[in-house]
Amino acid sequence: MDIYYIDRKTGEKKKEVVAGERFLKWIYDTKQGNTLLELLVKKKVFSFLYGKLQDMSWSKRKIKKFVENLSIDMTEADRENIYDYENFNDFFARKLKETARPISKDCEQLISPADGRVLAYENIDMNRMVQIKGNFYKLEELFQDNELARNYEEGTCIIVRLCPADYHRFHFPDSGVPGTSKQIKGQYYSVNPMALGKLTDIYCRNKREITFFRSDHFGEIVFVEVGATCVGSIIQTYIPDKHVKKGGEKGYFKFGGSTVILFLKKNKVKIDEDIVYNTQKGIETKANMGETLGKRIVNQ
Repeated sequence: MDIYYIDRKTGEKKKEVVAGERFLKWIYDTKQGNTLLELLVKKKVFSFLYGKLQDMSWSKRKIKKFVENLSIDMTEADRENIYDYENFNDFFARKLKETARPISKDCEQLISPADGRVLAYENIDMNRMVQIKGNFYKLEELFQDNELARNYEEGTCIIVRLCPADYHRFHFPDSGVPGTSKQIKGQYYSVNPMALGKLTDIYCRNKREITFFRSDHFGEIVFVEVGATCVGSIIQTYIPDKHVKKGGEKGYFKFGGSTVILFLKKNKVKIDEDIVYNTQKGIETKANMGETLGKRIVNQ
């Protein structure tokens, strides 16, 4: 299964370079792979131990090949020299230069919280949330809170899927006040479309963290970070109950592809037309942190 996305800057349809593609295909497409997936790969211990290996100093030997294979632009990083990183996780969670991700200052615009491939759904049905085309889940199961789920009926869902090649820090899409992050235990399935198309409810099965964010211009946003295979940890770096700036850092993922999902209430945001169009066609749109995803709906 080849994965394609739309490069927002050029409008070009591109094939995604998938890190560990052969392993993913074997795990999700073969009987032997499925057996190993259920016995070991989906479990916390596998991702925990793999994450610990990326903290060891010898793991930095992988950086050069990783950068070359995935065409990572190191001129954006605050430490451009790959030999300046202590280990692979240090590199993976690298910070960028402030100029690398311009942030829209317009308070009417909602920005992407992360680099990644975006899908966006308006007027959502809380009992039939789209995981990937033809595959659904219930919002109550994701939140583990039926009352909270009901508050976002007919609202907007924005999914940002981060690939291993992406910048792996996530940020606030507007200024406002975040609450304390709620951790929900779960498994560690891949969030790559290869896996999303094979297994239902992956977002609801996987480990995740949920934060209630009172934004200044878009109302009450629910911010969800979903862990995945080989994601050693989801690290929150923000201070709860303290006002944050638009684009301020919320946290970061250690090694592995991951997902950030935003939920906004009804009539709060109008998603940009190109993202809506591509989503309806079942294809993701590549966007960077700080880029506009939609505009505030001003109630009459």
